Amino acid sequence: MSAFTPVSGAAGGGVLRAAGRIAAGRHPSAMVVDRAGSRLYVASASTDSIAVVDVAARRVVGHLADRTPGGTVEGSTPNALATSADGARLYVAEADNNAVAVFSVPGDSLLGRMPVEWYPTALVAAGGDTLDVVSGKGRGSRPNAANGPGPGRSGGGGKTAHADGYTLGQLSGTFAAIVVPRDGAALSSLTARVARANSWDRRRDSAAYPPFTHVLYIIKENRTYDQVLGDLAQADGDTSLVFFGRAVTPNHHALAERYGVWDRFMVNAEVSGDGHPWSTAAYATDYVEKTVPSNYSGRGRSYDYEGTNRDTMPKDGDDVAAPVAGYLWDLAVRKGLTLRDYGEFVVEKGRTAETGVFEPPAVGAKPALVGTTNPDFPPFNLSITDQHRADVYLAELTRFVASGSMPALEIMHLGNDHTAGGRPGSPTPKAMVADNDLALGRIVAALSRTPFWASTVIFVVEDDAQNGPDHVDSHRAPVLVISPYSKPGVTHRFANTTDVLATIEEILGLGSLSQFDRYGRPMRDAFGAVLDPTPYTVLTPTQSLTELNPDTGKVASLSRRLPLGEADEVEDGTFNRILWLAVKGPDVPQPAPRRASTAALIGLR
Repeated sequence: MSAFTPVSGAAGGGVLRAAGRIAAGRHPSAMVVDRAGSRLYVASASTDSIAVVDVAARRVVGHLADRTPGGTVEGSTPNALATSADGARLYVAEADNNAVAVFSVPGDSLLGRMPVEWYPTALVAAGGDTLDVVSGKGRGSRPNAANGPGPGRSGGGGKTAHADGYTLGQLSGTFAAIVVPRDGAALSSLTARVARANSWDRRRDSAAYPPFTHVLYIIKENRTYDQVLGDLAQADGDTSLVFFGRAVTPNHHALAERYGVWDRFMVNAEVSGDGHPWSTAAYATDYVEKTVPSNYSGRGRSYDYEGTNRDTMPKDGDDVAAPVAGYLWDLAVRKGLTLRDYGEFVVEKGRTAETGVFEPPAVGAKPALVGTTNPDFPPFNLSITDQHRADVYLAELTRFVASGSMPALEIMHLGNDHTAGGRPGSPTPKAMVADNDLALGRIVAALSRTPFWASTVIFVVEDDAQNGPDHVDSHRAPVLVISPYSKPGVTHRFANTTDVLATIEEILGLGSLSQFDRYGRPMRDAFGAVLDPTPYTVLTPTQSLTELNPDTGKVASLSRRLPLGEADEVEDGTFNRILWLAVKGPDVPQPAPRRASTAALIGLR
């Protein structure tokens, strides 16, 4: 943080002059001075701490620890501060605890916490013991089938609109005035409520897994559960919302039926901007959460969420969005495990615009990915088929088999299910999703025929679920847990992205990154004790992979100028409308939702 002093004398005119800098911590996000004007408190959102600055000396003289009970270095996310009217208390908005912490000052001890709504971002001491709280994500999300993307309406969200049918647009902020209890027992009761809501009181049993020593983690793009698996009769789906059914995604269907259906799986993220950090770091920093709405509403911010700043990799690898605890690959490196990355947090050297030509090498955008990234595997580029990506992976898999060794952790971005909408001359949305489906099926089928299969598990997730409707919740997405020990059947219990990461971490003995995987619900119940070594047989979609969008018509007109060089660069309200029109046609109305909110379904309210 920078310090300034006023220019002295009447001629100064209120001008400030730089007087140096004070190292107050990573991602400083809020400041408040005490009543005496001698102490300045500075919240460091990504280190769960508040720096105490001696104003006269202009130096940090202490820190207030604002961590969760498990001692994780990230996850409380202190990002707003206020002092009580009597100056005896410091209030701290803990964005990711959905709580306000109460510290005694100058004793600097944590007295307790009070629950608030989702992601508190601003505090004002309103007088007496009243505290005004603004929560950035408010009351959360809900089904988006009735008012989501449909013919004749924008679907909301994206770069220009915020209708509540679009996931990010559903998260409207809320204001609340709360009374801070002076009674210690009352504050203790609220503190216990915060702990229960965040699962801090949950204790994990010792992990018991099949003998896995290899994990392949595949991250895809933007689909809801109903769009892909809503036609599975044995699970909770809405067939009217299916965009890419069995004819388009026979492998997704067959893999879910054979290895297990999870119809209460939710992604942590709203869009790809926070989706890739959540999928790889079990956390999205306060910088990410606060700039994603600006980026997605077209207010001029660059996409700084996958290792780059203004489309450039920092020389030290420390981009502005990076969490202090790092990413899944950093855990693997610290553990001494072998690692291979295919397209995740990767840039294509020399590429300045999306073309159908790949210009290798692909370069890892983070230090741990330099030297561990496959240089021939294209990063996100919708003009390159996922069949090509599968070819690159399978060629390397052949070499692994020949050498008798495969990396313990492989991470892959397989993103053509994003689709190019109705862009003239590009494959249709169904063709691109079928391409993605066939690539996934080929990868699983090949792995299941290697000597590594008995010790391998594959996790397949969407980074977010923004581009489509779902009758349960706009965050619900497909997930696949594929292994020779995976159990068939339907699992109805709640799980989310960070639970997948918690499962990977337990399997590989990696530890945790944030409070979210530390207190997550590992998906141990996906596995049985009996090995079924039967190889998987890939299925070919009946949907043509080469079907092209027409050059004329409403969909072509809407799609002609879509920016598709980066994930989610396109305006999502228009994109969702295009997908509905391209897949469902102009005469199919969108049905109303049949369910309550996810929070109600899983008993969180």
